[in-house]
Order: sequence, then C-alpha cells, then structure tokens
Amino acid sequence: MNAKAAQAALLAELEQLLDVAESAQDAAGTVELDQTRVGRLSRMDAMQAQQISKEANRRRQLKITRIRQALVRIEHGEYGECLECGEMISAGRLEVDPSTPWCIKCADHQ
Repeated sequence: MNAKAAQAALLAELEQLLDVAESAQDAAGTVELDQTRVGRLSRMDAMQAQQISKEANRRRQLKITRIRQALVRIEHGEYGECLECGEMISAGRLEVDPSTPWCIKCADHQ
C-alpha cells in the first residue's frame, strides 16, 4: 500500500472512529445507584455494560492514537518503516492494518 492510499484509508478510519467515540460517550457514564428505580440485577447489567463500553472506548482511543501517529509518519516520509528495527513493513501487513508501527517479527515482541 503506497503512502497516498494509506493516508486516505487512515483518514477515513479516523473519521469513523471519532464519530463512534462521540456517540458512545453516554454508554460509559455513571450507573444509576437508586435501587428503587432499577433492580439489583438490572443495575449489575448496567454496570457490566458500562465496563464493556469503557474498554471499547480505551481500545478506540488507542487505535485513534496509532492512526494519528501513522499520519505523522506519512508526513515525514517514514511510513512503512518498522519503529523497532527500521526494516520495511510488508505491504500485506500494511493492507490489513495501515496504522501498524511494527513489522511482523517485531510485533511478536511487543
């Protein structure tokens, strides 16, 4: 994948992730503690859903950070170079995940 195509794919994915992040903010909010309105099991379900939402948000933020870092590497002409060993990342790997910062060998050590 060339840098221009990668940049377009990364920008599209970033926009999508930012839209999802904006719409998902309410799901990670504080769980209602008033048990007169919500039964214990319903509250436990709500707390579990809140934790799932928080983890999804954490992963989404990590992906957003990786995409932004990849866009910076594109700007500096360093896109496709492994951050660990400096070797070129295989085109197939970049096709699957254009934001990956490591070659397959170095990714195993992360």
